[in-house]
Amino acid sequence: MVATAEGDRFTVEVRHVRGATVLRLGGELDHDTAEPLREALEAVSVEGGGRLLVDFTDVDFCDSTGLNVLLRGRLTAEQAGARIELVGLRRPVERMFRITGADEIFPVYADVAEALAGHPQHR
Repeated sequence: MVATAEGDRFTVEVRHVRGATVLRLGGELDHDTAEPLREALEAVSVEGGGRLLVDFTDVDFCDSTGLNVLLRGRLTAEQAGARIELVGLRRPVERMFRITGADEIFPVYADVAEALAGHPQHR
């Protein structure tokens, strides 16, 4: 499944890899583009259980709206017995997660392979 927002400014691709659901994001995640991520998190959380890897490798920008969608998604996922983990935070996005303390709430991995191996990156 691939969802887009705001004239392709933001994309969400959902795939399953070795027992995990990977949400590969691309573009700019902000107030105008967050709906596809919100919908994807709700859809996969309903399936219940497991790991949701949110891959930020191709995200150029994320504002507080994106962070709030992830925080709400985290609560929904936990109620369904799942957990959200972050992958591939690039410097500007990583900085926002670090400043807000969200990097302490979500496990953070350098890439999908590292996440699947279960070894979080050094903070």
